[in-house]
Amino acid sequence: MSGWTGIIQYVDLARRRSWREKLPADLLHAYLGGRGLGVRLMRGCHHLDPLAPEMPLIFSVGPLCGTQAPTAARLTVVSRSPLTGTIYDCSAGGRFAWRLKAAGLDALVVTGRSATPVAIAVTPAGAEILDVPNLWGRTVHETVAALAERGSVTAIGPAGEHGVLFANIMMGEGNSVGRGGLGAVMGAKGLKGVVVDGDGTTGIADRQRFDTARQDVMRLFRASPVIFGELGIAEYGTPALVDLMRQRRMAPTENFRGTVFEASGNYSGPAIRREYQARKDGCYGCPIQCKKSTPQGEHLPEYETVSHFGALNGIASLAAIVKSNTLCNELGIDTISAAATLSAWGEARGRFPDGDEVQRLLADIAFRRGDGDLLALGSRRVTEALGRPELSMSVKGLELPAYDPRGAYGMALAYCTSNRGGCHLRAYPVSHEILRKPIATDRFSFSGKARIIAIAEDTNAAIDSLVACKFSFFGATLEEYAELLAATTGIDYSPQSLKEIGRRIYLTERFYNCVNGFDAKDDILPERFFVEAGSSGEGIEILPVDRPRFAEELQKYYRIRGLTPNGIFADPDFLAKQP
Repeated sequence: MSGWTGIIQYVDLARRRSWREKLPADLLHAYLGGRGLGVRLMRGCHHLDPLAPEMPLIFSVGPLCGTQAPTAARLTVVSRSPLTGTIYDCSAGGRFAWRLKAAGLDALVVTGRSATPVAIAVTPAGAEILDVPNLWGRTVHETVAALAERGSVTAIGPAGEHGVLFANIMMGEGNSVGRGGLGAVMGAKGLKGVVVDGDGTTGIADRQRFDTARQDVMRLFRASPVIFGELGIAEYGTPALVDLMRQRRMAPTENFRGTVFEASGNYSGPAIRREYQARKDGCYGCPIQCKKSTPQGEHLPEYETVSHFGALNGIASLAAIVKSNTLCNELGIDTISAAATLSAWGEARGRFPDGDEVQRLLADIAFRRGDGDLLALGSRRVTEALGRPELSMSVKGLELPAYDPRGAYGMALAYCTSNRGGCHLRAYPVSHEILRKPIATDRFSFSGKARIIAIAEDTNAAIDSLVACKFSFFGATLEEYAELLAATTGIDYSPQSLKEIGRRIYLTERFYNCVNGFDAKDDILPERFFVEAGSSGEGIEILPVDRPRFAEELQKYYRIRGLTPNGIFADPDFLAKQP
């Protein structure tokens, strides 16, 4: 079977058993891989407590992984989030994904809870459970170093071990399965790390067609100013957005009380390059190389991280921000939720933390000591405990990233309709509202946004199932990737058929959430955005979000999705009708 291996590796940590099963071809055709396959494999488990031993933790690659398709050396991890309670997926790039595919697998599914700390070693021959009591309590770097001789590693840090609700899973090369607390799911299983090795290849049905499609994608990449332009992400990484967000007056500042931070130039893309002699870096085999690192190999922070450890907490020091990022990576903590939780806590107590205090608190969070024990629960639970729930800038419990919704109304809607909570990547309206790609839309209007968001969600669900990086689509389109997929698998796919697959995936996620009690009451922004203005100036007025128009567009969105006015399914048998 070209593109897929058709094999799942199961590991039951409680019984210390591992086995492989074949995947039906029709299931792969219907869900592709990555996010889609993981979501399908969650069926029947989606109602379980996120930290229950029976809750699966699923590592899934796509049909393009293992080929030279640009940005396709990625995987998706799927489970249920302990932070939000929603179905959750998170994507990361690197050699781990490539080697999981080379080990002959489309997915690794881990269940059970080990009584003692373990790691899993995966090879083409199967999976082995390793006893690693000496690694429990170690940093991510130490864990990766201890396991690296066996292959590519993904691991948790102390935060995952201690059940921090926004603990991440780190790839050995510095990439992270960052949001939603999947590191806590892994830690609850007593699983410190997974190491994979393999030398298998991914079959390609039509090599000539594939090479032509790949050349088309690369041509579009090279023509994209967002990717390879003078100020593009290949040149400066995602911190290239710092100056743009300031100019658009939508940089979240001091827990979203403002939208401009005057010192943001201290941590812009050019500033990071100048201060750290930043070099190009990136995911394995990726031609874009959007990540940046120091000459000594230290990974430098992304846009969301510099903005939230910077403006959101009122910190102007680039050195402090870089230290906080490095500490999060070592301890296994999501930078967005960590910074946003500290910011909400800072507003509640009347003083935002400075750089030194942030670093002390991050360590306290990871080890659940002092104030860190409460902060480890995320901003929603922290502010509820303090009697100030309105200060949590989150949707469905997931802290908002570094795009203020008062400056982009499509983003305001997309935060709320996202199945995993306040996330910019489900629909990524920044692309058309700010970067003007592929077409420009009015960022201060809700007109047409319901349909645009629904289409983008379906498209991105398909992209996350290929699995490809969303940055690819600053240049290429779904048409080119449909051609790559067809050339790889020998099955004809079109952009429309991929969107239909994406729609199936999105609605399945929504159904799972509805079963778990989510409805329209959860599809709402924090009150601050409806009643407080942002930082107007320089000819740009940042007004509160228009509540009636938001509510009207949300109802349009529900109708487009075939949902009731309460945002739930009229057909209780929806899931049973899906492949």
